[in-house]
Amino acid sequence: MKALVYERSVPKYAAAKLAALWSSATAARVGPLHLADIDEPQLPGEGWRRVRPRLAGICGSDLATIDGTSSRYFEPIVSFPFVPGHEVVGELDDGTRVVVEPVLKCATRGTACAQCSAGRTNLCERIAFGHLSPGLQTGFCADTGGGWGTTLVAHDSQLHRVPDDLSDEAAVMVEPTACAVHAARFVTTDDVAVIGAGTLGLCTVAALRGRRVVVAAKHPEQRAFARELGARVVAPGELDRAVRTATSSFVAGGQLTGGVPTVVDCVGSEASLAQALNIVAPGGTIVLVGMPGRLTVDLTSLWHREVGLVGAYAYTADDFGTAFDLVRSARLDRLVSALYPLERFREAVDHAAAAGSRGAVKIAFDLRKEKRR
Repeated sequence: MKALVYERSVPKYAAAKLAALWSSATAARVGPLHLADIDEPQLPGEGWRRVRPRLAGICGSDLATIDGTSSRYFEPIVSFPFVPGHEVVGELDDGTRVVVEPVLKCATRGTACAQCSAGRTNLCERIAFGHLSPGLQTGFCADTGGGWGTTLVAHDSQLHRVPDDLSDEAAVMVEPTACAVHAARFVTTDDVAVIGAGTLGLCTVAALRGRRVVVAAKHPEQRAFARELGARVVAPGELDRAVRTATSSFVAGGQLTGGVPTVVDCVGSEASLAQALNIVAPGGTIVLVGMPGRLTVDLTSLWHREVGLVGAYAYTADDFGTAFDLVRSARLDRLVSALYPLERFREAVDHAAAAGSRGAVKIAFDLRKEKRR
């Protein structure tokens, strides 16, 4: 079958990390990702099905992998070579369209853990064990394939049927929207600041409907989408002043004395986390949704002001159910900006890496006309 394959190669990994200083397309050209004809993944056992991807999105975590900038934390919980792609709408052998819930939890591995037993499958303790190779999600496991190939295998527990009235473009937005739905469950206050207005940021704004949301958005199209989704929009450099004015805070150094009770960081960089610490209220909470890596951030204010920092990773099956409804009601299919065939993967990666500045949000691969070989 035809697929983009990510190999374990330290020299290519180093070359990609260096090349990413120029562009993600250059990193994709010299790094471990390449187009290949490979064998289809085998069904691991009962309850597994073949899925033919129709659309598969490019996520920020995919870009970090291609650029060689993702954390080494992931090394023991992925397996090589793998086919990336975890934002997937596809079809089964009988033509049923499905969205893949990619977390490779105990139900897929023949294992059992306390987190999965409690329904917190995103926190599964066995993602490197059982009868599958290590892999926290489909798209990072050598045994399952991923959405950037013409065939993957998925367990029944990972499959969500797509309603007939939902387009493929809408369905491919369900997985990132489920991340946002899960993150929104950590927000218990009416006033919220969101940092970042890419796919994850905009989906989070949609998931926070009914609250007073101010979002820091850099690019015109992002700002327009955020306003349409009901948020007050400011430029990233104006967020501190906007929160200061709204909360009548003083400023001591660069630190607000007050702040907003909840900040959702959809970027996960040193700069975004530092800004979140500046604008969160004493006793407030920062919800970290964007995937971080090794960061250097002064946490003194977190300690002194008793700020909570909580990670929000992935989703549960319930989050997926809510995400289907939110994608439909908020018309999140409009965030899909461009589709590419697998052969043009370098252009696709470059477009995704510069999506905001090019007036785009979500870039995806279109496999509906791909031949399997």
